[in-house]
Amino acid sequence: MKKFSEVIYSPEVEDKLVISKRENHTPRIEAPKEVKSGEAFPVKVYIQGHPNTVQHSFRWIELYFYEMGRDFNPIFIARAELTPEISEQEATFRVKLNKSGIIYAFAYCNLHGVWENRTEIKVI
Repeated sequence: MKKFSEVIYSPEVEDKLVISKRENHTPRIEAPKEVKSGEAFPVKVYIQGHPNTVQHSFRWIELYFYEMGRDFNPIFIARAELTPEISEQEATFRVKLNKSGIIYAFAYCNLHGVWENRTEIKVI
């Protein structure tokens, strides 16, 4: 039986089938590389060039934070539910951090599973 972490697709997965789907399934993250402690900033997560039909679409986006120095990670930040054909396959979250770490975005395609991407954020 596979662990859940083994069925999440990340940019590093080298499976030939996954490589062909990587470009339009990996969630993109737009966020500043450096933020001030305790100040809200936007994190936009979107999927580019993917169908948005009832038969084939992304259904949700989740955001997590791995805080450096914290004993138990990750921290759940938010979830956006997506409706095929009506909602765009993107979400913008306002986030406040007090310590540096890594933002993780997960997105679920109803045909091709859960896809992950991440970006490091430095808190000053």
